[in-house]
Amino acid sequence: MFPAPAHPLCVEATLDPRLTRWKWLVKWFLAIPHYIVLFFLQVAFVLLSIVAFFSILITGRYPRPLFDFNVGVIRWGTRVNYYASAVMGTDEYPPFTLKDVPGYPIRVDIAYPEKLSRGLVLVKWLLVLPQLLVIMLMLTSSWKAYRYLDDYSPFSSGLIGLLTLVAVVILMCTGSYPRGLFDFLMGLVRWTLRVLVYAYLMTDKYPPFRLDMGGSEPVAGVVEPAGSG
Repeated sequence: MFPAPAHPLCVEATLDPRLTRWKWLVKWFLAIPHYIVLFFLQVAFVLLSIVAFFSILITGRYPRPLFDFNVGVIRWGTRVNYYASAVMGTDEYPPFTLKDVPGYPIRVDIAYPEKLSRGLVLVKWLLVLPQLLVIMLMLTSSWKAYRYLDDYSPFSSGLIGLLTLVAVVILMCTGSYPRGLFDFLMGLVRWTLRVLVYAYLMTDKYPPFRLDMGGSEPVAGVVEPAGSG
């Protein structure tokens, strides 16, 4: 079970203590079957988001089957990124499934919104622009915030990619993944995903301008020290 998060998006991650020094060099290659599947899943994700836009505009509701599918795509893409490009915090190969996998080192869930603002759906693209300026630092360009889950390069671009590279080079040299970098990277990933789910109309809760670091999602009403979890 997930804790009661401070945000509708909940991201829980653990750093694999058995990371090998060299496997990160070939993870992008091993993940190619996932990239092929994710290409088609991303197409479906965008098309269903368009359908959801009109549904929200007319009824104020995000159709539950569409929502569950898109949450599954985000889960799948996040697992692959966590394994092969962003963070690289596990050597455990990602499963081919849209479902939550409790035993996997990173888990994502999004609380289903029973009601969404019909008016807000028209202006979210405008309201999210300040957040996209932040994402530009994390992912090189604001457009990549919309396609973060199908980044097929060996490393994510921007600050996330640079810090991931630093982390795995340290891992290669010392045999240990730096915990401080892991916590910071998870904060960047969490921020990016919050912007993604807002931009794709999956919540009305505006992403906070806050870096919630660490593997554990902050619990509602509780401020955790940086690096906890």
